[in-house]
Amino acid sequence: MMMPEKILYETEVTATGGRDGQAASSDGLLSVSLSLPTALGGPGGEGTNPEQLFAAGYAACFLGAVKLVARTRKVVPAAEPSVTAKVAMGPVPVGYALAVELKVRLPGVETSVAEAIVAGAHERCPYSNATRGNIDVKLTVV
Repeated sequence: MMMPEKILYETEVTATGGRDGQAASSDGLLSVSLSLPTALGGPGGEGTNPEQLFAAGYAACFLGAVKLVARTRKVVPAAEPSVTAKVAMGPVPVGYALAVELKVRLPGVETSVAEAIVAGAHERCPYSNATRGNIDVKLTVV
């Protein structure tokens, strides 16, 4: 198990009501309503869901890692890079599991160079390290 040598940042979020409830951070910066999607048998609604929150966190964190690796390799994209995280959930023999696709856009960067940057980001990103061996993560340069 990979453990941090030193904690640099820590946050705390409390969920109440499950998938049809609320989630809020202890510092008050995050406060969201949660709704169970109709695809999972729920009523839907205006709230977000854990999969969307995970996708947002993974995409933002992975983009940070992409930018770090690009900078260390002195690669400058022609425009702002982006990461789109597609998170899917489905049944497994006991419970449910997630699958992720990270679509990385590095405008103006040669495909082989972009793929090397994405591979380096996947080695460094805390979300990638947390999911490695637990969730199928597909990396795509677009």
